Amino acid sequence: MAISRRDAICSISGATLAGLSGVLRPEALRAQAAQALQGQEPWPDRLVERPLRQGFPAPLPLNPDGSAPEHPESAAGPITDPLMWRTPNRQAPEIEFDYRRLAIKIDTRGLGRLAGTLRFEDVEKLPRVTRTFLMQCGAPNPRGIVKWTGVRFSDFADMLGLVPGAHYCRLIASDRHYVDEPMATLRHPQVMLAWMMNDAPIAPRHGAPLRLIVPFRYGNRSIKAITEIVFSTPGLPALPLPA
Repeated sequence: MAISRRDAICSISGATLAGLSGVLRPEALRAQAAQALQGQEPWPDRLVERPLRQGFPAPLPLNPDGSAPEHPESAAGPITDPLMWRTPNRQAPEIEFDYRRLAIKIDTRGLGRLAGTLRFEDVEKLPRVTRTFLMQCGAPNPRGIVKWTGVRFSDFADMLGLVPGAHYCRLIASDRHYVDEPMATLRHPQVMLAWMMNDAPIAPRHGAPLRLIVPFRYGNRSIKAITEIVFSTPGLPALPLPA
């Protein structure tokens, strides 16, 4: 049975991620790719029917008002693999993981009273909240119910003294992945900046030292290991790809 170019590439990526950890050299990967693509049909020169990915995206179990259901703390547990990091080895980049030493660039672009480097003593002054939510990716397998501790994003935004005209926010991770969210979403009372996971500091693989939690979105919107937060009025330009 013929497979598509995309499926062939995905199969190579899956093999690479299945524990090879750098054993395959670039020339071996190129040979694998050439072998997988050998004999495949050329890319169609017009739009054609393609089968949809089965079970994707999985429906999120939300309340009628669009918020995320809250779970009892007793239901909290680990997040299952795989974890998505945009790095060659799929591991978290080496940064300062201790939340007590976090240093996050805050750029309010003249739309807030405060800008500069966010330290833990800044967020520590805000009301602390603890919530337990399901973390789910777009695939039909939930990642886990997790107890998060941190502060509401709305309290953080108020601390910065943002003006009503600040409509958008970009949060950038240590692997240069980023999400753009409207402030209306981030000011939802369930959205958090968290540094504790199941009563322990968030582990590096799960997004230390500080992670965004948007429980009514898929898990990739709850960006890990935040290094920069930028506020703006128009849409922000895309970041360059990592080298």
